[in-house]
Amino acid sequence: MRVVNERCCGLDVHKSSVSACALVPEGKQVRTFGATTPQLQALVAWLQELGVDSVAMESSGIYWRPVFNLLEGAGFELLVANARHMKAVPGRKTDVKDAEWIADLHRHGLLKPSFIPSRSERELRDLVRYRRTLIEERAHEVQRVQKLLKAANIKLEDVISDVMGVNGRRFLEAMVDGDFDPEHLAGTATHGLQRKRERLAEALTGSVGEHQRFLLRHLLSHIDFIERQIAELDAEVARRSHPFEAAIASLDQIPGIGRRAAEEILAEIGTDMSRFPSHRHLASWAKVCPGNNQSGGRRRSGSSGKGNRWLKSTLVDCAWCATRTKQSYFRALYYRLAPRRGKKRAQLAVAHSLLATIYYLLRDGTVYQDLGTAYFDQRDKAFIERRAVRSLERLGYRVHLEGAA
Repeated sequence: MRVVNERCCGLDVHKSSVSACALVPEGKQVRTFGATTPQLQALVAWLQELGVDSVAMESSGIYWRPVFNLLEGAGFELLVANARHMKAVPGRKTDVKDAEWIADLHRHGLLKPSFIPSRSERELRDLVRYRRTLIEERAHEVQRVQKLLKAANIKLEDVISDVMGVNGRRFLEAMVDGDFDPEHLAGTATHGLQRKRERLAEALTGSVGEHQRFLLRHLLSHIDFIERQIAELDAEVARRSHPFEAAIASLDQIPGIGRRAAEEILAEIGTDMSRFPSHRHLASWAKVCPGNNQSGGRRRSGSSGKGNRWLKSTLVDCAWCATRTKQSYFRALYYRLAPRRGKKRAQLAVAHSLLATIYYLLRDGTVYQDLGTAYFDQRDKAFIERRAVRSLERLGYRVHLEGAA
């Protein structure tokens, strides 16, 4: 086979060790290093001494990242490949043999590189992902508060939509302080809830025990702490996202996508769409499109597969919001697919359409223009007319169509 990389190295990275196989014209060199920073610096010095200019490794969890950071700083050409794409023939497997196999594949250009964003984008991605984790943790704490209220027979959710809103928080803090008078609590509601005062007093009638007050106090304190952490992360993400303000404003025009969702999407895919040849490649990387599984002329399961779970979950959440936007193309797409494909598949199809829209907005720098809810009716106008006419003729009618003025 043709040699593509004359001086290259393959790394088999583990938690405590890194096995390296360098292939150079002088011969094959194999060494094993530790995973500490001094050991990795020794690896960098060894590769520089051999004149290696290209290094390949597999994406082994989180362990490849410190190795990648040090080699990136030393100026090596780096390639991180999916472990599923580079499996060797089973049998007699060792770390050294894995490194030799990776180096051999890389030498002949048989490895497909994974998408690795720049260092600044990786740092922004870490912040955005941690913020999303905290948001999810806050939601779990709110669910625990709701569960505690149900155990105390407080039916607050039946009257107000947000238990942690202004009114709900006032009621909860009063319960923590020992105020259990339903009429008094209902009287402290804002003007909007005064018309539901009787229902509110009835819903607030329950039995809050001492241990429930203790739990409620700690839950509210924890929620306040998480909200402060989220606010600090919002400020830091906004500071680091300042170069992407134009892209964030462009994505913010799409139904279902707000600023926070736009920051999460840009942190995962970046703004340079030249990395992906087309929107189909981007959708395949994000796993928001049907998979290819065909054999013997028969198509098997078209499961989308596992991809970037952070991006996929954000797109699905945005798709759900977009389907709730009136006079939106995405709403029409969802209700067109949901009756025959199911709600979940229709929601994933909307996420796919959202990602394709994002791709072209970022690639071309265009302004979003919604196609409207009548897009599919106008596109399939002739088919809809024929179907309607045939249905009426089967019922015994004679149909003559005339366009309206």
